[in-house]
Amino acid sequence: MASTPSISDNSAARLAGLLDSAMDAIITADQHQNIVMYNRAAERIFGWPAAEVMGKPLTRLIPPRFRERHAEHVARFGATGVTSRRMSGSTVVYGLRASGEEFPVDASISQLDTPEGKLFTVILRDVTERVQAEREQMRLAARLAGLLDSAMDGIITIDEGQRIVLYNRAAEKIFGWPAAQVVGQRLAMLLPARYQASHEAHVGQFAATGVTSRRMGDGTVIYGKRATGEEFPLDASISQLQTPEGKLLTVILRDVSDRVRAQEELAAFAAEASAIREQEKTRVARELHDELAQSLTALKMDTIWVRDNVAGDPHGAAAKLGEMLAMLDGSVAATRRIAADLRPLLLDDLGLVPAIEWLAQNFTQRTGVPCRIEMDEGLELPEPYATAVFRMVQESLANVAKHARARQVTVGVAVNPGEARLWVQDDGVGFEPAAPRKQNSLGLVGLRERAHLLKGSVSIDSQPGRGTRVQAHIPLYRTEGAK
Repeated sequence: MASTPSISDNSAARLAGLLDSAMDAIITADQHQNIVMYNRAAERIFGWPAAEVMGKPLTRLIPPRFRERHAEHVARFGATGVTSRRMSGSTVVYGLRASGEEFPVDASISQLDTPEGKLFTVILRDVTERVQAEREQMRLAARLAGLLDSAMDGIITIDEGQRIVLYNRAAEKIFGWPAAQVVGQRLAMLLPARYQASHEAHVGQFAATGVTSRRMGDGTVIYGKRATGEEFPLDASISQLQTPEGKLLTVILRDVSDRVRAQEELAAFAAEASAIREQEKTRVARELHDELAQSLTALKMDTIWVRDNVAGDPHGAAAKLGEMLAMLDGSVAATRRIAADLRPLLLDDLGLVPAIEWLAQNFTQRTGVPCRIEMDEGLELPEPYATAVFRMVQESLANVAKHARARQVTVGVAVNPGEARLWVQDDGVGFEPAAPRKQNSLGLVGLRERAHLLKGSVSIDSQPGRGTRVQAHIPLYRTEGAK
């Protein structure tokens, strides 16, 4: 070790002992940037023994790509007259071990003018583990940010002041506000005005409970507000986490507009379908009364007349019996028509294919629109699938007759392994499937409900002026007695 001539030998030895006992590397270079002091910690960190670096350029301990810049940095520091400062600033400084490995260091530099010239002393610490930990934290933070941004649900985190500190991409899509305009703002900006006060109170109460998480709302629908001002229903849960910076509350939410709309449509369908069932019962009762009951009453009166007059007026009795037979024929026809409306006997007697052909023929007779059938003649389905397919075709043709103004209709049914598929396609005026449903228009809702009861689905492809294709997929499960 080099010693300062003005210091006594004992003091020099004591100083050398203190330097060698230090945990941080201490390296002194002269004004030519040659090493004149190098303690044991520097030996451990750099892997060079002191004998091999003393008197050598300081650049031996610096990666080649940093040497020129480092020499300029030391020279500028020497010219400033400042006694000491940190070397790294906001960037990482790197050293070079004897093995050729580069490693990050935290360093400070000081200077001292001596009779022999200026001395520069660098105190440094190997911060490899710290830098690796910081990089790992950055990597984990980036991964977490990626996970949050890839989530399908909106994720919003607020601080204790209910100001937004995290707002993922799904939240941007749901609310329509970009993160840059939301972060730092109060959560209330995402809520309808009439709910803001109660929601803030609810969040405050939750934060005070200490409960880590729970669903928001008490069975009622929670509403958010988009950037457009539109209100929409959402399903949300809230959690809280205590951090050194304070409590954070995270809300995970999902736009349930489609689900709520479907529930409302289903409720409307159930109510309207119930009303229609009552109307059908009334119609059947009226037809039974007006046609069958009146016919039976007339037949009873005619029968009494024949009984009383058959001996005295045999010709009149014979004529009356002829009228009674005609009335019976009408009653039988009326009975069959009413029964067919309630349950198509053709479906039970002959099967699905003839029943659908009968529907197509009746449709063409009533509307004058040709209806083509695409079905395998040998196709059969067990119950309840046959009735469901029959009714869905019936309702689809009724919709075409009411709304489509079509010139051609195609009805098809096919059975694939494990699935029945039916379709009804027309070349009519079409419509916009996303448009609100017209009041008392239950056709498409009824189709979906019938398919849903059998765990199936209905898709509708329609455009104004380009016709409509209604297609249903119904999974088939083996039933007792099915072939």
